[in-house]
Amino acid sequence: MVPSNTHHSVILWFHDLRALSKGSLSRVRPARRSAEPHGAPRAARGRSGQAPRNLGAPEPWCWARGRRGGAGWGGPRGAGAGARRDRGRDRERDRGWERERERELSRERPRGPGQAEMYAGLQELGVANGEDLKETLTNCTEPLKAIEQFQTENGVLLPSLQYALPFLDLHGTPRLEFHQSVFDELREKLLERVSAIALEGKVEERYKKLEDLLEKSFSLVKMPSIQPVVMCVMKHLPKVPEKKLKLVMADKDLYKACAVEVKRQIWQDNQALFGDEVSPLLKQYILEKENILFSNDISFLQNFFSPSPKTRRQGEVVQKLTQMIGKNVKLYDMVLQFLRTLFLRTRNVHYCTLRAELLMSLHDLEISEICTVDPCHKFTWCLDACIREKFVDNKRARELQGFLDGVKKGQEQVLGDLSMILCDPFAINTLALSTIRHLQDLVGQDTLPRESPDLLLLLRMLSLGQGAWDMIDSQVFKEPKMEAELITRFLPLLMSFVVDDHTFTVDQKLPSEEKGPIPYPSTIPEAFTKFLQENRIACEIGLYYILHITKQRNKNAFLRLLPALVETFSDLAFSDIFLHLLTGNLTLLSDEFALEEFCTSLFDGFFLTACSRKENVHRHVLRLLLHLHHKVAPAKLESLQKALEPTKQSGEAVKELYNQLSEKLELRKPSPAEVTETPSMELPLPTVPTPASR
Repeated sequence: MVPSNTHHSVILWFHDLRALSKGSLSRVRPARRSAEPHGAPRAARGRSGQAPRNLGAPEPWCWARGRRGGAGWGGPRGAGAGARRDRGRDRERDRGWERERERELSRERPRGPGQAEMYAGLQELGVANGEDLKETLTNCTEPLKAIEQFQTENGVLLPSLQYALPFLDLHGTPRLEFHQSVFDELREKLLERVSAIALEGKVEERYKKLEDLLEKSFSLVKMPSIQPVVMCVMKHLPKVPEKKLKLVMADKDLYKACAVEVKRQIWQDNQALFGDEVSPLLKQYILEKENILFSNDISFLQNFFSPSPKTRRQGEVVQKLTQMIGKNVKLYDMVLQFLRTLFLRTRNVHYCTLRAELLMSLHDLEISEICTVDPCHKFTWCLDACIREKFVDNKRARELQGFLDGVKKGQEQVLGDLSMILCDPFAINTLALSTIRHLQDLVGQDTLPRESPDLLLLLRMLSLGQGAWDMIDSQVFKEPKMEAELITRFLPLLMSFVVDDHTFTVDQKLPSEEKGPIPYPSTIPEAFTKFLQENRIACEIGLYYILHITKQRNKNAFLRLLPALVETFSDLAFSDIFLHLLTGNLTLLSDEFALEEFCTSLFDGFFLTACSRKENVHRHVLRLLLHLHHKVAPAKLESLQKALEPTKQSGEAVKELYNQLSEKLELRKPSPAEVTETPSMELPLPTVPTPASR
């Protein structure tokens, strides 16, 4: 807050600055500090030749004018008039001190060690401040006259105010409040004018005006009341002078206060500082994704892949990063480099999701400066439409293939970014679901996988996405070769599973006398297990097929293939995304959890094999039991509770989930029945003597 004795000075500076913004400033008002009011206009002087008091200035000591006998400042002074004046002055002074103290307590901030430095810029502009008044009062012989002169020289020089301000006094309105309102109004007008300058006239002319405004106002950038004006000018300048950028960057408070448009100019030449700003957002993004995967709300209808791409792009992190980048290609490249580095360091595929979401967020805002220079833009745009539909149709498949085939020699590095976009879990999910759907269609058409170009393209993109980490790590930008056995052996094997399911389903619908002795196959071909262990693409497709049959409530097919999940390529069957989807689909088989055979196969044969070595599996099992514990047989539930008890090395998340499960199980236990002896309702019959005994 500007001290009361500098408000009127700064208001004058505002008038000059507004005039400069309009290009009509012909002079700069000098600050006068002499003890004599030689600069006051003659017409505005009092009856005795002295300058009139209170031309828009606050009254720190509130000296009084004579109210009776016509005695005013500079009027005839009798003994009675002088006494009355002294008494009135004392009373007004006391009231003034009380008002000042109340304002200090309620409105002003405590002055820090940098206050002197904060207002030092006023002197550079020739505007008087509190230090000038202090110096004047220290060196003068007539303090009241010096104060009056200071008010005259630095007040709002409108002749009509000398009559209006006493009217405010009658209403108890402090001069500080008046000057503050004028100050705020001028500041708002100036902010509007600066914004208007940034849009009008020729580019060179308007930027020249803004640069002049910045040069005149920058010395006051540390004054809280003036700072918004300086920041507004800098915001509208496409290139702030480097010297001023360095001053802003060196001051933590100024850096925090400046607009993101100014920060972009700082960041583009300071990658470390930009990294410090981006890093917390990237951590927040990964944490948000993990929270969704480990959410206690389990449902096959709402899962990790349910939100549409456009909905996901409205997330806080993506929007903040989009705003930070703006139209700056250099900052966009920096963010992509951060994402590549973190992806290589952590193998976390959510960074690939963010890479695609960020590009499409800029696409939504029509930031052509970036979209036109990113070679992955059109490919990502087409793939985004496929993700929205959760299926790759024939038309879009041709477009995607055209982009892949269009990578020219010498531009192979584009494959690194394309592979990262295809490694996005939402892209993998769409490609895998489309592959399963194509296989089902091929069964009905009696067509082999190698005869379907669309299926081969899906496999090509899956292979490119799954090989993203290896490609970026090795810097060998070449599409990985697909193994022929994946197409000639593994996919036909999956199609045979589909045929087995159809055959068994049709057999079950036949009348009992026409049913043949065809039990559901219970063995797994050894080749299927081997493919899941050794081939990443085969493993991904196999896992999505198991999710598919689980969603179809096909218990027989699920129990048949479940043992093959114990050992898979890079333990993909125990990844968070697969387990999140599997636990959601298992809610469709909730009635099967009452069967001992089903629970033994699922928990003992699959989940518990990895609980001790993978904490994420432990968490997913507890999530599932929290949702379906009431369906599990009591004896089995008790054994599972013992097997899932956390160890000392277990994380807090596991312990919290286990405690929640234990509390729910305690509530389900029946309370012991109180056994109380009920009094007998039978009364003893009295003995009656027989006649023989008489």
